[in-house]
Amino acid sequence: MQIGVSSYSFSRLVREGSMKQIEVIRKAKEMGFEAIEFSTIAVPEGKTLPAFAAELRQEAVAAGIPIASYTIGADFLTGSGGNLDAEIERVRREVDVAAILGVPSMRHDATGGFPAGHRGPAGFDAALPRLVAGCRGVTEYAAAKGIRTMVENHGLFCQDSERVERLVNGVAHPNFGVLIDLGNFACVDEPCDVAAGRLARYVFHAHAKDFHLRSGETPAPGEGWFATRGGRFLRGAIVGHGDIPLLACLRVLKRARYDGVLSLEFEGIEDVLTGIRIGRDNLRRLLALA
Repeated sequence: MQIGVSSYSFSRLVREGSMKQIEVIRKAKEMGFEAIEFSTIAVPEGKTLPAFAAELRQEAVAAGIPIASYTIGADFLTGSGGNLDAEIERVRREVDVAAILGVPSMRHDATGGFPAGHRGPAGFDAALPRLVAGCRGVTEYAAAKGIRTMVENHGLFCQDSERVERLVNGVAHPNFGVLIDLGNFACVDEPCDVAAGRLARYVFHAHAKDFHLRSGETPAPGEGWFATRGGRFLRGAIVGHGDIPLLACLRVLKRARYDGVLSLEFEGIEDVLTGIRIGRDNLRRLLALA
């Protein structure tokens, strides 16, 4: 596996204005990462998304680091005003951006779930046919451009490994698979290694993420923590410092013969560059042990 990094790891620095998003590319190379992925491109004022994507690709080529994937949001239940065809078309335009970036894969969400006030069945079974149609409509378009599309275990409603597997098998297209985030299963209170074992055969790309975990029987820990679907508490951690069984998860991926990019995703409260650096070193050590 190649160790990469998500631009999301640097997002706090970009928001604060201490780093421009395009500068993340050379910083990733400088820090020894083998690839970078872009998560929701922040387009500078006065530029268009396609034009800035072309700049990012040129910068990556100049820096000597490949862009491994492109991540965007999508919602095939409520996106584009609830118009499924319009949301499919919007996400296809993002596939065009992925082609400009020159990436082999693109991740999009399926949905965050039914909106508040929804009347009628609101379970995953009720949503699945529409999510399948949306994901298939995008991946068929992307396949013609040589770009594989993926859904991530993300967003609570479509985050459990069993639900993600049902979606992938419902789409039933060789161009559609999974971006597996090894830490995100904790958000829905699922054992991460068990969940990774279920989805490993479908993986196109992977995220290494860590969380500190607290029982829901304790008081809320305060700033920086958030509640899981089942009421436990999580806080983003430096990779290797938290409670996610990353070594076991990496062994699952190796047994499944996954040999793609493993992107570090840091969302802790520690200093950003320090957190990324320590996480990188820990991830290298864990991967060598897996």
